[in-house]
This record gives sequence, C-alpha cells and structure tokens, in this order.
Amino acid sequence: MDILDVDDLTTDELATVLARAAAIKADHGEGSTSDLLDQQTLGMIFEKPSTRTRVSFETGMTQLGGHAVFLGPDDIHLGHGEPVKDTARALGRYVDFIMARVFDHADAEELAEYAEVPVINGLTDDAHPCQTLADLLTIREQFGDFEDVSVAWVGDGNNVCQSFVIGAAMVGLDLTVATPEGYGISDDVADRAAAFGNAPETTHDPEAAVADADVVYSDVWVSMGQEDKRGQKLEDFEGFQITTDLLGDRPFMHCLPAHRGEEVTDDAIESDNAVVWDQAENRLHAQKGLLAWLAEQE
Repeated sequence: MDILDVDDLTTDELATVLARAAAIKADHGEGSTSDLLDQQTLGMIFEKPSTRTRVSFETGMTQLGGHAVFLGPDDIHLGHGEPVKDTARALGRYVDFIMARVFDHADAEELAEYAEVPVINGLTDDAHPCQTLADLLTIREQFGDFEDVSVAWVGDGNNVCQSFVIGAAMVGLDLTVATPEGYGISDDVADRAAAFGNAPETTHDPEAAVADADVVYSDVWVSMGQEDKRGQKLEDFEGFQITTDLLGDRPFMHCLPAHRGEEVTDDAIESDNAVVWDQAENRLHAQKGLLAWLAEQE
C-alpha cells in the first residue's frame, strides 16, 4: 500500500494510524526503542532539502528497530540518466519501504507504480500527507478529539494546506481557508474534501477566518522553488501575517521552517500559544505510527 496523500487511507485507517502513533508515543516515549521494524530498511529519496522529514524518519526507523538509508540528489540517478521506474524497481528489491521527498508529484506516483514495496510521500509540490498526520495528532492532543474543533488556515493554499484540507475533512474538523485571490486550494482538493462530507469554507478575509476558530494554522508564503516569485507573493499576501493580535489566545500551528517577519511575527511564534514544537515532534511519532501500520499490512 502506498501513501501519496492522506486520503490513500480510509477514514477508519486514518483513525487507526493516529491511534497507533499516540500509543507508540505514550508507550515508548521520546528516544526509546522497540523491535517493531527489526531488520527492516527505509530508503529515503531526497530531491529537496530537509530537516524535520529526514531526521524524523531516520530517527523513527532507528527507534522502531530498523534502519534508514539517505539517498540525496548526488547519490542516485532519479530521473537523471535512469528512468524513475528503473530506480523504483531496483530500490524496491533492496528495502522494505521507500520515502520520497521530490518536486514533481508524478515522480512519486511513478515510484509507487513500479516499486514492489510501500512508497510514502515525504513531500511533493502537490501534497504533504506526513505533515497532515502530525497536524491531526497535535490537534487531538490539544483538544482530546476532533469534535466541535474549528481551524483557520491563513496563508497560501499550498501543498501542506491541500493535504490538511483533506485530512481535516476525513476527521470532521470545521475548517476555514483564508487565502489571497488566486492562491486558493484546487478544485480537485475541494471535491475530495467534499466527498467526506466536510468541505472547507473559503474566504479572502483572514480576520473573518479566525473569528470563530479554535486553532490558527499558517505556512510560508514562498515555498522552495518559488524564489523567483518572492516579490510578487510578499505583495499579494499583505494583510495575511499572523500577529499576536490576530492570533489572540488560540493555539498557533506552523509546519516549519517559518519565515519570521513574513507569514508570522517573531512574537507570535515565540508566544505561549504556539504549539509548533509539539507539532514538529509529532512528525516523528506520526511517521512511526504510519510505518508500523504499513508493516502490518504486508
């Protein structure tokens, strides 16, 4: 089974993965180990730089008794001198899982098509399901469950937002997405969320979005590979910055890294309301839950 976006899981499977992640976190604690993935190997393909994704997956495999192999852009020939499908076929003969952090979502899809082992999307330009798992785990920890919890996304309707929209719909979160005109979520993502009976509301007004929210979530305005659009985006996103006034006493979430002074002020992300470090830690636990669950499906 491959996890290229969060709705590759059913709602029941998503609930099971989150419960497994919470149980692993509670039972084993930070830094402890088990033998759930004894002698198993994760191949990690990276086209994009990473802090949280690399360290959380590598540490998670170690803590579960397995091993991770880092494969950076200078280590393999993914799409450069060797077709993606050939890399997938060969790598799938060596490892038990593949995690790919790549630009083009089609490359992740091709890896999944040709590899004979589960492929996990560690981030593409279209989706970031592992981040969504950590986000949902964090919200559940804050509120106990998802019932009657409302979230405001303020910023760019990017890959992180789009996966979160679907994940929020799957667990029944009340979500409002506030973006500047032209930066909203895709129609496909909106339709997929609606299929779960809980499509987000959309607006171009950040203050209206957060008015009834229990949680405020933001991400960078200028993602990796968009540096040439920086000037235009900073202009277009004027008024969408998370300040302490806009945040109020609500928990603040951010997938990190944050561009302080752009999408969020320094005092907002340093405030007691910020749960971004719990959220970052939960990348480790959520991915351990996912890996352990995937191993049981084989």
